[in-house]
Amino acid sequence: MTTPTLAPSAPRTAEVSRNTAETQITVKLNLDGTGQANLSTGIGFFDHMLDQIARHGLIDLDIQAKGDLHIDGHHTVEDVGITFGQAVAKAVGDKKGLRRYGHAYVPLDEALSRVVVDFSGRPGLEMHVPFKSGMIGTFDSQLAYEFFQGFVNHAFVTLHIDNLKGENAHHQAETVFKAFARALRMALEIDPRSAGVIPSTKGSL
Repeated sequence: MTTPTLAPSAPRTAEVSRNTAETQITVKLNLDGTGQANLSTGIGFFDHMLDQIARHGLIDLDIQAKGDLHIDGHHTVEDVGITFGQAVAKAVGDKKGLRRYGHAYVPLDEALSRVVVDFSGRPGLEMHVPFKSGMIGTFDSQLAYEFFQGFVNHAFVTLHIDNLKGENAHHQAETVFKAFARALRMALEIDPRSAGVIPSTKGSL
């Protein structure tokens, strides 16, 4: 019999804004949502990937971003990653009862990706995704790395991302973001067997 997942004792929500000379971004989220998304970054494919995080992570996610897209998408994508990471860290709180670890494999036709996440308190990214194309529509595929790097640095997580198979860059990216969402969802669950306990022998994360 599967042990039911407990609901958190307090709402795990957050709102964070980041305003620089390059970008103006606001992220609102509910980690215990139903996957509702309201996204506007000015980059269509990026919005599509963020929607995967909301839907497959069951995170209610509202991201409004304005950036210097007349230059390119780099600052916008990176700063959304930073702000999203800050919002997740704020919503998670002290991490008591958190499962902490999450993993997922996700396929899409010929593509297959694996993502493993640890809410360790130590930022670290290992990302190995050999994109078959430098551009996915108007989205520079290199910016996926910048998003996840921004996220881990500010959510304080260790994140391993591996695209195991794939010939279509859109499929590669989509499996990465979906697997990230599913791994995040698992790691963020409250474990009923360790409710109220920080999941570390150190006593803190």
